[in-house]
Amino acid sequence: MKILEVKDVVRKDVPIYYRRFYTGTAVMELINKSVEARIDFSIEIKPTGHKEILVSLLDKVDYPLVPLNKELKKILDSMDSTGELPV
Repeated sequence: MKILEVKDVVRKDVPIYYRRFYTGTAVMELINKSVEARIDFSIEIKPTGHKEILVSLLDKVDYPLVPLNKELKKILDSMDSTGELPV
């Protein structure tokens, strides 16, 4: 399993400044085939400064969700740190 990219990311307009909501499409390589799945995710900055990322897959994926969520969170954290997510 490999996350190739997260594309078509759009930020939802929410008045809470410490919580950001997004939608997008994750492109993954699962068992030697490319699969696209729609995702919703949020990034929340806790009072301690810790960043919490929650991911929801909107499309059914024939792969265990725990390792898939873990890899998606890594990619999304990296995208957030480098400024690739919409403001």
